[in-house]
Amino acid sequence: MQYGYPQQPPFGYPAPAPAPAHVGLAMKRRNIVGVWLGLPLITFGIYTLVWYYKIHKEMLQFDSRRQISPAGSLCTLWFGGILLCIPPLVSIYNTGRRIGDAQRAAGLQPSCSGGLGLLFVLLFGLWPLYYQAELNKVIDHYNLPEGTQVALAC
Repeated sequence: MQYGYPQQPPFGYPAPAPAPAHVGLAMKRRNIVGVWLGLPLITFGIYTLVWYYKIHKEMLQFDSRRQISPAGSLCTLWFGGILLCIPPLVSIYNTGRRIGDAQRAAGLQPSCSGGLGLLFVLLFGLWPLYYQAELNKVIDHYNLPEGTQVALAC
């Protein structure tokens, strides 16, 4: 700004483009009971691992500003569960925080809690049901097909 007037670009040059808004891709809406009980029973628990990888990949595509490693999260859940019981619990807790971050990026009040997710691990393994219900809030906020580009709030 010079002498109270906005600075204009020199004649023949285009005006600078406005800063782009943050965008991401819409996630897939899933049935919470199917994620928690139906498909894991049919696949002998394999679907839970597939679902865990997919939600992390979708959260990364939704908001690429976040540091999320879908394969790392899956390996922590799978191999950590075989070796020790602490790493998967940390990963499940962090997943709750990531879902809360996705809710915030969508412009929603974050309602997902990693601590509540840990509690649901002990209650009949309800954590996939809880986490998918929280992710569905983000998906329902946009109400667009999976893979559609969406504008992020922050």
